[in-house]
Amino acid sequence: MLIGPGATDAELRQAVAARAGRLATGEAVPAIAEELIPYVDKVALHAYKVLDSDVELLKAAGYSEDEIFEVTVAAALGSALERLESGLRALGSEG
Repeated sequence: MLIGPGATDAELRQAVAARAGRLATGEAVPAIAEELIPYVDKVALHAYKVLDSDVELLKAAGYSEDEIFEVTVAAALGSALERLESGLRALGSEG
């Protein structure tokens, strides 16, 4: 999902996933397009708060539904992987 062909560039998907994963850790986050930051951060930290209006803002900025979908999945995946790794560290079995 993070590499290979898609509606978005693989580098963007990887940066989104890395940003989403690092938000909760306080580590430096990769730069992504300014208009994506609020959306990616919301998906990563408070996915239940994402509204249709958040998606509409990205559409208004020129992103297609496929691009928004890929950014959403990358952010969710990056956040989930960090939570998994954090849980494994807490159990003493680094992943």
